[in-house]
Amino acid sequence: MADSKTTTAVADTNESQIAVHWKEEATYKPSAKFVAQANLTDPSVNERFAEKNFPQCFEEYADMLTWYKRWDKVLDTNDPPFWKWFVGGKINASYNCVDRNLEKYKNKAALICVGEPEDEDPVTITYQELYVRVNEFAALLRDFAGLKAGDRVTIHMPMVAELPITMLACARLGVIHSVVFGGFSGEACGLRAADSGSNVLIYMDGYYRSGKMIDHKAAAELAVAASEKEGQTIDKILVWRRHPGKYCSATPMVKGRDFFVDEILGNYRGKRVDPVPMDAEAPLFLMYTSGTTGKPKGCQHRTGGYLAYVTGTSKYIQDIHPTDVYWCMADIGWITGHSYIVYGPLALAATSVIYEGVPTYPDAGRVWRIAERLDVNIFHTSPTAIRMLRKAGPEEPKKYHYHFKHMTTVGEPIEPAVWQWYYHEVGKGEAVIVDTWWQTENGGFLCSTKPAIDQMKPGSAGPGVPGIYPVIYDEEGKEVPAGSGRAGNICIRNPWPGIFQTIWGDRERFVRQYYSKYTKNKQSKDWRDWPYFAADGAVLAKDGYFRILGRVDDVINVAGHRLGTKELESACLTVAEVAEAAVVPVVDEVKGRVPEIYIALKPGYAPTKEITDRVIATIETMIGKIARPRQVHIVPDMPKTRSGKIMRRVLAAISNTLDTGDITTLANPDIVEQIRQHVQGKEKVAVKEGPEDLKQFGKEE
Repeated sequence: MADSKTTTAVADTNESQIAVHWKEEATYKPSAKFVAQANLTDPSVNERFAEKNFPQCFEEYADMLTWYKRWDKVLDTNDPPFWKWFVGGKINASYNCVDRNLEKYKNKAALICVGEPEDEDPVTITYQELYVRVNEFAALLRDFAGLKAGDRVTIHMPMVAELPITMLACARLGVIHSVVFGGFSGEACGLRAADSGSNVLIYMDGYYRSGKMIDHKAAAELAVAASEKEGQTIDKILVWRRHPGKYCSATPMVKGRDFFVDEILGNYRGKRVDPVPMDAEAPLFLMYTSGTTGKPKGCQHRTGGYLAYVTGTSKYIQDIHPTDVYWCMADIGWITGHSYIVYGPLALAATSVIYEGVPTYPDAGRVWRIAERLDVNIFHTSPTAIRMLRKAGPEEPKKYHYHFKHMTTVGEPIEPAVWQWYYHEVGKGEAVIVDTWWQTENGGFLCSTKPAIDQMKPGSAGPGVPGIYPVIYDEEGKEVPAGSGRAGNICIRNPWPGIFQTIWGDRERFVRQYYSKYTKNKQSKDWRDWPYFAADGAVLAKDGYFRILGRVDDVINVAGHRLGTKELESACLTVAEVAEAAVVPVVDEVKGRVPEIYIALKPGYAPTKEITDRVIATIETMIGKIARPRQVHIVPDMPKTRSGKIMRRVLAAISNTLDTGDITTLANPDIVEQIRQHVQGKEKVAVKEGPEDLKQFGKEE
C-alpha cells in the first residue's frame, strides 16, 4: 500500500499495474465491551484455520449445523475446479433455519418485517409461526404447483416476509430457487426463468416504494413473454398479495395460469411437510449476477458447503447471537440478502429485520427510527447506502437513541472519509466495523477483520477471513509483495465451502472466467494449482490488510498511467461539501483518456466554482497532476439503480456524447436529461459511435 515514499511509483506503472496513491490510515481497536461478549475472541483461530489444517478446518463451520448424515470426505478435488464439499453428507437448509430452533426459540422473533408506510406497525414472525407458514407453502408448492427436488422456480419479489418464507419452503422440498431482485424488469426475470428452466414464477402483486404503490404484477406479463421468446413456457404464476384479499395491481389475472397464494393456502392450513434430506452437493439456489445486459450468468450454490460457510461467517465475522436483533439493509434479491438476511442469521436463531422501502423515505431519519424502535444492535449495509444517508442527513443519527454493537459494510470499497462518518456518527464511536469483501460467486465473506481480534483500518477490508488464503498477482502471474505499494489482481489460492459450484449450464464459461487466467497446470488435481481469479484490483499493506480497488475494468489509462476510479472518487469525498462522486473516462487526443468527475453536494450547499476548484486541488494533492480531471460537474443527483448504485455508464455516455442506452430501470430516469443538458447544453447533440471501452465502461455483466 502506498505511502509518501511510494507515490512516485506511478512513473513506473505499466499495463499490469494500477497506480495506488492512498496513504495508510490510523487504526481503531474494538471496545472492551464488544470483546467481552463476542463469539470469536481466541486468536488461535488463525492457527486452527491455517493452511496446514486445510480443508479439515472447515469442519468447525459444518459442525454448527444439524446433519441427517455426516460427511465422508471434507473436500473432493478429483474434478478441478469443480470442488465438492462435505461429500456424502445429508442435510436440509430449511430444517437448519427453522425446525431446529423450535425447541429453544419457538416464541422468539425470527423475522421483524417493516413496511415502508410508517403508519403500519412492524409485523413479527416467531420461529413457530415461520415453521407453520413455511410448511403450508411447501405443501402448496408440492401438491398444487407440482414441484419436487431438483426443479427450479423463479421468484421475483420485493422485501416482504413472504420472500424468505418462499425461499425456505423451496429449500424444504429441495426445489432450487432463483430469486430475481425486485427492482429488475420483467424481461430480466423472464430471461433468468428461461435460462434456469423454470415453469413456475412467484410474484407479489405490488409493494411500496418512495411512498407509492408499485404495480409489480405488471412485470409478470413481460417475464412470460421474454421466457417464451427463449423457448421456456411458464405454466403457473403464484401471486402473493401485499394486502391479503385486496389486489394491488391494475394487471388482470390470467385464468388457469395466475393464482392468488392467499386463496389457495386455505387448502393447506395445518399441513406439515417433512424436510427432504438433500445431498450436501445438491444445488440450493441459483443467483444470477447483477445487470440486465448480455446473457444471464447463473451462479449455482450447493446446499451443505454454502450453509456451513454463511453460518460460520455470520457467527464469527458478524458476531450474531440468538439474542441479537440484526438488520441487514440489503435486498434479498442479491447474494448479501440470501447469505446474511436469510440463511446465516436464521441458522443461528437470530432475529432478522426486513425493511420494504427506501431508507430515506419519508425523510433521512427513517433508518434510525427503525433501529431505535426495534432496538437493533447489529447493522449491515453498503457504502452506497451509507453515502446516501450521509448526503441526506449527516446529523440525523445523533437524534435517535439506538446503539449498535457491530456494523458491516459490503458490496464495494468504502472511502476512508465515509468510513469515518459511519464509525463516528452512525456507530457513535461504540460499534465495531467490519469492511467485508466478497462476491456473488463466493457465498460469503472472503476478506474482513475478525471484529474482536483485529484492529479496524478505514478503507481497508483487512486480511483473509479464517480459512481463506488471498494473494495478489500481476498480469504475468507473479506475486505482488505486501508493502510494495503496487496493485494487482486479487485471487484466492484455495477452495472454500461457500464457493459456487459452477455457472448453471455452462461449465466451460465457469472455468474460463474464474480459473483459466492463473491456472498453473490444467491436468493437476491439486487445489494449489487452481487459484480463483476475482477480477478485482487490490493492494496489500505490510500489515497483511487488503485494500480493494474495485473491478479491474474500472481503471482509466491516462497517458500510460492506470488510475483506479475508486481512488479518485475517494479523494473527492474528502471535500467537506461533497456527498457523492462518480469518475468516468473521456477521450483525449493527447493522453488517450482523462478522468471527468460528477459530484453531488450535501444538503444546504449551493454549487460554486470554489467547490470545483477545491475538488481539483484535492485530487492533484492526494494523487498528482496526472489525475487532474478535464471537468468537474456539480449535478443535483446521480443516475441510480433501484438499489442505489450510481450508473457510471450513463455518465460516461453523456461525457463522450454516446448513446445512454436503456434508462427505464433507473430509480430516477428524469435526472439523465437534466445532467445531459448541464454537460452538453440544451440542444440535442448528435450521438457518436464511440470506442468499445467507453461503451462498455461501468456496465455490469
